[in-house]
Amino acid sequence: MANILDNFIGWLSPEAAYRRQAYRHALELEKSYDAGTYSKQNQNWRVFNESAEAEDAWNRDIVRARARDLEKNSDVMNSVIGAYKRNVFGRGYRLRSMTGDEGLNEALEKAWLKWCKKRNCDVTGTQNLDQMLRMCVERKKVDGGVILLKRYTSDGMVPFQLQALEVDELDTLASTPGQKGNKVAGGIEYNAWNKPVAYFFRRYSTDGYTVENTERVDAKDVIFMYSKRRPSQIREMSDMSPTITRIRDINEFIQSVSVKERVLACLSVFIKRALPPSLGRSNLADGGNGERYQGKMLTPGMIQYLNPGDEVQTVVPVGAATDATQFIKQQMRMTGSGQGLSYETVSRDMSESNYSSARQGVIEDEMTYQEDIEMLMDALDEIYETFVISCVLSGVVQIRDFWTEKEIYLEHKWIKAPKKWIDPAKEANANKTALQTGEKTFAELAAENGRDWREQIDEMAEIQEYAASKGVIVGGMISGNTK
Repeated sequence: MANILDNFIGWLSPEAAYRRQAYRHALELEKSYDAGTYSKQNQNWRVFNESAEAEDAWNRDIVRARARDLEKNSDVMNSVIGAYKRNVFGRGYRLRSMTGDEGLNEALEKAWLKWCKKRNCDVTGTQNLDQMLRMCVERKKVDGGVILLKRYTSDGMVPFQLQALEVDELDTLASTPGQKGNKVAGGIEYNAWNKPVAYFFRRYSTDGYTVENTERVDAKDVIFMYSKRRPSQIREMSDMSPTITRIRDINEFIQSVSVKERVLACLSVFIKRALPPSLGRSNLADGGNGERYQGKMLTPGMIQYLNPGDEVQTVVPVGAATDATQFIKQQMRMTGSGQGLSYETVSRDMSESNYSSARQGVIEDEMTYQEDIEMLMDALDEIYETFVISCVLSGVVQIRDFWTEKEIYLEHKWIKAPKKWIDPAKEANANKTALQTGEKTFAELAAENGRDWREQIDEMAEIQEYAASKGVIVGGMISGNTK
């Protein structure tokens, strides 16, 4: 209706129509956000609000495929992935059982170490648990998610093993729920509260091409590791999606610069002949016995005689070598920022860092890794609890009141293997001060160093006792107080 009225006014009085439009535009600017207008700067920025799954479902597969392509062909991509593998999982996690019974704790910890071997924990028998979890960290970063299935087999030391699956194996064509009232989306069955109750998987033959019958697996036997960033999100999206295009641009830029440098390094030589070459068998320009230059290559120390009257003209490509260092550094900084990482972590370039800046970067990076560390801990907790139950059922450990006091016997914690510090002396002094001021406890410091504080105290007591039997006083050396 407004357009009809505007057209009519414009026909009667173009001046009035122009003023009407100007005032309407001014009113729009007064009552709206700049980011919400369709002004000249935003006229091509058309967006829509949809649920997470409605947006992700159309792009998920192609984004994942592009991320995998960069994983195979981009060193920048692998620098980001490597940073996550080194820091999220690192050198692994050590189990500390906390049942209250030291004998039982020792038995469970020994059984766990044995189960973590590839012949016991992996249905394929090809990866130990540490290798499998490192792969999970990588796949979660590139693909957006990874799936671990609990398989109850008779091949290992207990009737429980893990099977790693890619998110591609979720059967997105499945549509029939196993229970009335549920719904299926993205290969996952949900109840009325959008809680996963089952997963549908496409089963492939060994060659990876032949599709067999779809398998429905209860959610209690599925560990689905992915980052949920919206309440309506039900499936994964590649963690690398914000920086995929930038990484591709870096690769293409470096390739273009490389080609240009190769061209600039070329030296071409033209022979200017006094007489044109003749047609036919004879060659009047060189007397029939002269030198032919086709296919000749310049070599170090070469001496070449020309035909009479011939002269050499050298072609040197015009253009200077491109200094791409600053551009690549800036792009890698932005790539790292998009992934929540420092430039030094992504590039491994420490030339512009000192101890303070490097330490600050490490602290900020640790906060970035924490999300994936928490996810990994949740997966490890679930795996360990299933492992303990399997040990009880198979008789590997004997616990009479396990089913009535299950929560007590499942109590545990994970101790991450420590990192090497940038400046050990400064870190040691900082820890000493934190311990003396009460900022940190001895248990916290021991955990940061990958140790259990009880075991560390036991070791210190054992050393002191042995030293005393030999007439040597080492108490001050152990405590750090030699005065």
